[in-house]
Formats: sequence, structure tokens, C-alpha cells
Amino acid sequence: MDINSNQHCCGNTTTPHERLLDAIKSICRFIPSNGFSWVSLDEMTLLNKAYKQTRLEDLGCESFHEALGVLLKSLESDARLSFIGRVCAHSDILRTLCNRLRLQEDRRRHPQIADQIIDRPLFIMGLPRTGSTLLHALLAQDVSCRAPQTWEVMHPSPPPERFSYYHDQRIPITARELKWSGIIMPGFARVHLLDARLPQECIAITAHSFISYLFESMYFVHSYRAWHDGQDKRPAYECHKQFLQHLQWRAPGTHWVLKAPSHLFALKELVQIYPDARIIMTHRDPLKVLASCASFTEVLRRSFTDCLDREKLGIEISRHWERGARLSIEFCKSNGNSQGRLFNVMYADLVREPMALVRQIYGHFDMELTSETEMAMKRFLAENPQNKHGVHRYSLEEFGLDRDAERRRFEFYMNFFGIELES
Repeated sequence: MDINSNQHCCGNTTTPHERLLDAIKSICRFIPSNGFSWVSLDEMTLLNKAYKQTRLEDLGCESFHEALGVLLKSLESDARLSFIGRVCAHSDILRTLCNRLRLQEDRRRHPQIADQIIDRPLFIMGLPRTGSTLLHALLAQDVSCRAPQTWEVMHPSPPPERFSYYHDQRIPITARELKWSGIIMPGFARVHLLDARLPQECIAITAHSFISYLFESMYFVHSYRAWHDGQDKRPAYECHKQFLQHLQWRAPGTHWVLKAPSHLFALKELVQIYPDARIIMTHRDPLKVLASCASFTEVLRRSFTDCLDREKLGIEISRHWERGARLSIEFCKSNGNSQGRLFNVMYADLVREPMALVRQIYGHFDMELTSETEMAMKRFLAENPQNKHGVHRYSLEEFGLDRDAERRRFEFYMNFFGIELES
């Protein structure tokens, strides 16, 4: 069930951006994928480019080389990259390597960065499409907290400073870069909040270790995922902590608010690196999760591949997040409730009364919710209503998933957390 130019994730009606993208992809098919060195996915070519751009050579711990090598091989052998996909993969990996070099140099020049204490960070996780992005953005409105904003994750060096944080020159640069997402990924604004000043997911941080679920969300990298699933994720979270220390050094806050659904797959390593972490798990009817997640993944990947099979995508999403659901239960059973570490959030509660839910979260973790913060959160909700950029439509059947079979598959998860059925 391959799709190309006439079938898209939100039905058969295409938008002008989708038609423009299809035209670009059609033209690009005549360009040889290996014809230009500037889109090479060869490791040494990318490393040499990064060295030349930054005039630096110290990439820090060498362990990332194995992960980078596996990723690059998988991009070449599995991903069936379109020319646009090859350009984007090349650009993103090169930017990440340059960030590593600059971060390492900042750390060499300012060794006090390593002394920063990441105190009781708040992690939001759970199955995707369960309201975690909304909750992350909402909790990030707390005027005293820190959340990694998109601009500082994309361009972390030099370390951000408190006095220039809200008018840093990297903010408009990032905003211009993000405008391309509307062209390269038509429909993205309907399915995900993205702005230079909004909080970014942790997978964009762990990408700097090249042990990250970011790459799997963007590309069909099956062999990389198989390798990644079997890896110790501790190096990724050590990289994550160093990144937060870097961002916090000259722009501190009372606590970090962080988010990524994929934290479910590395809870053991997360609490090893952050033993005082506070965890919020979000939950929703899995049938809604699967359909929405498959549709979102299609939006992400469609531009980057010349062949997208919806049925294979549906199976991939279902099996992957079934494992995530089981891991969430394992964590809750083993040590999730120790010392009030865990708070569970139901999607229905978040949508119905978001501020009531926020008050419960703050009460559970013994945090102060000031009137200033509450006003900022209410303002954010008023300025960002649901479906602000259009309705995201999706169905299980589009991705070859059987409703009854998936209901049975996730029954254990629904029962354990007492999740409401959605129509």
C-alpha cells in the first residue's frame, strides 16, 4: 500500500503546499542521489565539513562514532531517501556535529559548566499524541522554571544568557529555519506545536549523542532502530545532562520541565542519571494514539522518502508503542510511586480542565503555583486553542490497523491505568 503524490495523510484532498512538495520531489527524482558531495552521508565527509565549519576538532567522548556509523548506514540502506530527505539528513547531522564541537569547546573554556546541578527535573512522558506537548508547553509558562526552547536546542553555543534570553539573535534565525517545515512537511502545523520560543523535546537533545529516537521519527531507519533498542541509553542521558548544564549555566531556573514520549524506553538509565527526577506520565485511549501517531509520523517522513507504505507504518507504530505501554507499567509497578516520584495524567482531564490538572500536579510535587505563573498559563491556553492551525483528521483503517485487534492488544494498558474509551 505505497503512497506517492495523490494520497496523503489527511484524506485524498491535497493542499497547495502538498502539491508544491510533490512537484519538487518529482523534479528531484532526476537528480542523482550520489552526484553531489554536499549531500554525502559518508561519515568522514561529514566530520571534515564540521571541522572546517567550526575550526574545531574535539568532539568529546568518542563513543558516539558507533551510533553515527550505524545511523548513516541505515539511512543509506533502509530509508529510501528522496533527494529532499538526503539534503535534510545531511544538513541535520552536520549541524549536530558542529554543535558537539562547539559545546565541547565551551566546556573546555568554561569548566564551571560541569559544576551545574540539575535539581529535581520534571520529565513528561507517555505514549505519543496523549497531550504531552500541550502539557509541556503549559508547564513551561512557569516564570521560574527552565524548559529547553527550540532556538537554544538548535543553536546551543554560546551558552544562553539570562539578560538576553528573550531577544537572543538566534531566535529570529531559528524562526526563519522553521518556516521551511511548512513547505517540506505540509500539514505539520496541524499536528504539532512548533515555534522558536516553544519548548523542544528531549530527543532533539539526545540526538547529539546519536543515540536518539529523533532519527527514527523522521526516517525509515529499521536497522538503526533494531540496534538502538538493544543499546544502553546511559551515554544518551549523560549527553542530555551535559546539554542542560550548558543551557542552565548563565540562564538558570528553579527546575527543568522536559518532555519526550520515548523516555519510556530508557527509564532505567534516566533515573540513574537523574535519581531525583519527577515523572509525569500521560495516558489516552490507544486507538486514538495509534491513528494519530501513524498520521503524524507520515507527515514527518513523507517528504524524506520516495516510498511510504502505510500498512507497514501502522504495524511499526502499533508494535513499538505496545512495548512502550508495557514498559510504563513495569516502571509504575517497580518504583514509580516511591517518594511521590510519579503523577499520572489522563488526556481527557487535560483537555477538559487544564488548569485544574496543573494545580493537582503542583500539589503532588509540592511546587508553588504563583498567581503570575497561573496568569501566564491561562494566557497561553487562550492564545493556543485546540485545532488552532486546522483539524488533524486520521483513522486506524488508513494504516491497515484493525480496530478490534488493536483494542485487544492494548487492553492490558487500558485496564491498568483505567483509561477512558474515546469515540
